[in-house]
Amino acid sequence: MTTTTATDGAGLSVYNPNAKVGTGKSEMGQADFLRLLTAQMQTQDPFEPVDNAQMVAQMATITNSSGIAEMNQTLKNLASELTGSRLGDAASWIGKSMLVQSNIAAPDAAGQYMGQVSFADATSGASVDLIDGNGNVVKTIDLGDQPKGDVNFYWDGKDDAGNSIATDALRIKVNGANPSRVASWATIAAVQSPADGSSSKLITPLGTYKPTDAISLA
Repeated sequence: MTTTTATDGAGLSVYNPNAKVGTGKSEMGQADFLRLLTAQMQTQDPFEPVDNAQMVAQMATITNSSGIAEMNQTLKNLASELTGSRLGDAASWIGKSMLVQSNIAAPDAAGQYMGQVSFADATSGASVDLIDGNGNVVKTIDLGDQPKGDVNFYWDGKDDAGNSIATDALRIKVNGANPSRVASWATIAAVQSPADGSSSKLITPLGTYKPTDAISLA
């Protein structure tokens, strides 16, 4: 840092009005507190050491400054998560349905079962069985002849007389072809934000999924 004094030929200090004065740092960090405390302990008079109460107060100041800095950083991270983040985006999905890869079909609020089967090649005579937990086929859906690609299937959860006969999740079994993917629609009931800051989770009757797991959203 440049001072406002200089030394003449006789070794005397003289005032220099044109010299620039440095300002140094405007704030003191935790490292600065530690350096000052260490210097104070090294230079104290052994016959008149620093008062214990003062030492404790200074240590508390260092601890508080560190804690406040960590808290500020935590708040910044939280703000970045909540402001236009994946959590805010995923929260807007609550109540909607997402198509996810799964061989289980769960009924929606109206008791309907919907899913999708993907074929790598054209198929003929393929069908989908919906099977309950006891291994019984509750419903068989005939897909007929289909070109390669995605084929949607649907069941209203009722028998031929219009009576509801299924209210639980059912296993999907594809007959007559080897699908490249089986998926089903699930209603998004809630959004979970993990404490570790990882990606938000979508809670559905089929389980927990990441937003990136959604094949489609409706």
